[in-house]
Amino acid sequence: MKILVVSDSHGQDLFVAKALDREWPIDAMLHLGDSQEDQEEFACILAGEDVPLYMVRGNCDYDPSYPLSRIVELAGHRILMTHGHLCSVSYGTQELARQALENECDIAIFGHTHRPKIDDSSERLLILNPGSITFPRQEMRKRSYMILKLEKGKRPEAELRYV
Repeated sequence: MKILVVSDSHGQDLFVAKALDREWPIDAMLHLGDSQEDQEEFACILAGEDVPLYMVRGNCDYDPSYPLSRIVELAGHRILMTHGHLCSVSYGTQELARQALENECDIAIFGHTHRPKIDDSSERLLILNPGSITFPRQEMRKRSYMILKLEKGKRPEAELRYV
């Protein structure tokens, strides 16, 4: 299963559309908050394709239909999705990891920092941040997203990519 993971698009759908064009076909899309659009408007970029779109609310989102966090089950994996601002991810991922393990998740993904991260140091939990597809803050400031590959019974694989 191939999943496109984006965060912090801040109303700039052009970059999300570019990532979709580059990665198509995908099996699902995860947005980790700060889309700054309502769900229906954002879903238009999938152009009516039959691809599940899972979104959470960031600190710059005001659509109450977005959950602050959610657990999604895909290809035998439990994924905790959150923007991260309520887990203090700017200071570390300990609280995020605690919540993920408490909910029997093997993947925790977040945004908010605008800095990509792949932490596969734990056998029990993969922690991911795709960075920002619009306003990157890491060295070299490249707009980024992730491709998450899932297969039941196998360790998840994550790859950082750039627009």
